[in-house]
Amino acid sequence: MNTMNTPKSTIIVPLLLLSGLLSIISGCSTPAPRAEPVVVNTEPVTIQSAEIEPVADKEIRVRASYPKQYTVKKGDTLWDISGLFLRDPWYWPEIWQGNSQIQNPHLIFPGDVLTLVYVNGQPQMRVNDAQHQAIAAQHQGRVKKLSPRIRTSSLEASIPNIPGDAIRQFLTQPRVVTKEQLEAAPHIVASEGQHLILGTGSRVYVRGEIDKERVRYSIFNPGDELRDPTTNELLGYEAKYSGGLHITEYGEPASADITYAEREILIGDRLLPEDKSKHINLYFPHVTEKDFDDAQIISLYDALFGVAQYQIVVINKGIRDGIEIGHVFSTFTQGETVRDKHDSRRSEKVKLPNERSGLIMVFKTFERVSYALTMESERVIHKNDVIRKPRF
Repeated sequence: MNTMNTPKSTIIVPLLLLSGLLSIISGCSTPAPRAEPVVVNTEPVTIQSAEIEPVADKEIRVRASYPKQYTVKKGDTLWDISGLFLRDPWYWPEIWQGNSQIQNPHLIFPGDVLTLVYVNGQPQMRVNDAQHQAIAAQHQGRVKKLSPRIRTSSLEASIPNIPGDAIRQFLTQPRVVTKEQLEAAPHIVASEGQHLILGTGSRVYVRGEIDKERVRYSIFNPGDELRDPTTNELLGYEAKYSGGLHITEYGEPASADITYAEREILIGDRLLPEDKSKHINLYFPHVTEKDFDDAQIISLYDALFGVAQYQIVVINKGIRDGIEIGHVFSTFTQGETVRDKHDSRRSEKVKLPNERSGLIMVFKTFERVSYALTMESERVIHKNDVIRKPRF
């Protein structure tokens, strides 16, 4: 990688950061100290534009126009801030290399002032040290001491990388199950009063093998088959989360009360044990080393025609293919095949180029498929859209 000469005057460019979860998902070293944030100054500074020299590392592409300085405020998301400064926001960790200002520079809070400086021709992110230390000092009493050298506070206080309403969708607990698992799962056979559409508070009756050591179950609507569009391999069945219930009396059938309804619950919906796995609400976006020639979107979660930003899609690649949580892919609408009517000699069929439709980030993986959130949508993203490693 070539380096550029250092500009005569330090160029300051605020940038983005994405989340402190480098230490969570990538499984890196012992968590560094974190201080709970306070809004010292919630008013954003004046936005100015400037021209910058090209970044030596072509992977880190800084936008031509950017805020001159930025004060983080409540309601910001790291991904959106990143979009103000970087063309490829998932490369934010590179900007923090060598930063010794704060013990965990990947975590930012309301009140932090962000700038980007060039050191030896390379961009590095800086946080206003005095502002950051003031935030930490004001909340010293709320920091739990774990050891003489390590302190921690809740990650939930930091700036998230996606909006709260998008995070909420992660709690819908999408699952992929086999045909055998679906058929063996207990199901709602009837309800008190013979209602067909059920909700919170409804008394229902359940048939099937129920674990008598368990009283709480998640309710799922049996979804469509998930098949690979190229090989037609059955990858599983999509089980859509509908709600939860509490078994009140075991028997054949068992009695239960619906305690929560995410959507309409129907007679015939299946029961699966509650998902006790810890939900991740911070993600470390990164690009896969492997590219795929046959990767596609095979299902749209809760959509029929297409999806836009912050909606969920299912792709035909999973853990067995090396897919990880945080992997980022570009999506492309497949070009149509048309006949060139103006070619009088052959009237040939012409395949039009694929057009980029957006950007997705994987947030949940299964053996053969994965769920992803649409981070950007330049146009409507459809089922069967192709996914590829982002190009530069």
